[in-house]
Amino acid sequence: MSFSEIIKEDRKANAGSVKGRFVVYWFRVASICYIKRKNPLYFLGIFIRVFYKFFVMWGMGIDLEEKTVIGKGLCVYHGQGLVMNNETIVGDYVTLRHNTTIGNARIGGGSPVIGNHVEVGANCVIIGDIKIGDNSIIAAGAIVIKDVPANCIVAGNPARVVKTLDSPTPAAV
Repeated sequence: MSFSEIIKEDRKANAGSVKGRFVVYWFRVASICYIKRKNPLYFLGIFIRVFYKFFVMWGMGIDLEEKTVIGKGLCVYHGQGLVMNNETIVGDYVTLRHNTTIGNARIGGGSPVIGNHVEVGANCVIIGDIKIGDNSIIAAGAIVIKDVPANCIVAGNPARVVKTLDSPTPAAV
């Protein structure tokens, strides 16, 4: 999938949020600059990455490193207080809300792998070397420290399955 197609999917996913579009767009641009380090225009990319770190990461309080692997259609609601370890892998059409922490449980530990069409509520913590299944919903305030099966809703501290979804509906298609 080309960069422009990914940007189009991201724009659709963030249709109602100017801030979400801004954050995700600059994340993608900074990611391309990070990946293409051997490109002759790498030095131009340094300025873009500095802009991203200063205005998006520090200015907006969104810790989303440009080396994080994230699929198309990322939706960021509000974004403030979003912290994600750069070793986390995020699938397609994932929705992330504010004050969410996703990362390792200890220094040097593994980070989560989040499947496709996952919705993450506000004030969630997802930590450790765990997998979040496709079409899952992480309820607001959940503390996820174990694998989450596909097609379910989890809530609580620690998070547990509260409902299994019979016919999952993707968050954004």
